[in-house]
Amino acid sequence: MSEEVFSKIIDLLKENSIRYKLVEHEPVFTSKEAAEVRGTKLEQGAKALVLKSKKKVFLAVVPANRKINLEKLKEILDVKKLGLASSETVKEKTGCAIGSVPPFGNIVGLDTYVDKDLLENEYIAFNAGSHTKSIIMRSNDFVKLVNPKIDAFC
Repeated sequence: MSEEVFSKIIDLLKENSIRYKLVEHEPVFTSKEAAEVRGTKLEQGAKALVLKSKKKVFLAVVPANRKINLEKLKEILDVKKLGLASSETVKEKTGCAIGSVPPFGNIVGLDTYVDKDLLENEYIAFNAGSHTKSIIMRSNDFVKLVNPKIDAFC
């Protein structure tokens, strides 16, 4: 299914005439490894986290050099409980393994929240459904395609 997610992203980019760079590389499992293999700065990495409240699953995207502030995000989402989803829930909701989830919640039916600091980068980079494929694209094109809710929660 992660290959299906990758294909959906590429189709969306092509349909909207978005310029991007595809980087195929050795498997990476940390943000630092990903930045090194892509040749990008750590803060350009879009770390996509699947979060679960009592009633709903969300996608939160933060710069790879930052940590999510769950308390701030709980306020934004107006929920009492919020935590990282289990690996089973991540796979079920996104079709991807933890660490390979792209920041495109819209293609898997998840509301997407992006920390504003990520969008200070002209270009962002992210795993595209696998640990061996990354995409680098303009952050403003990303916002146009995903239409995320943008706030501060790092």
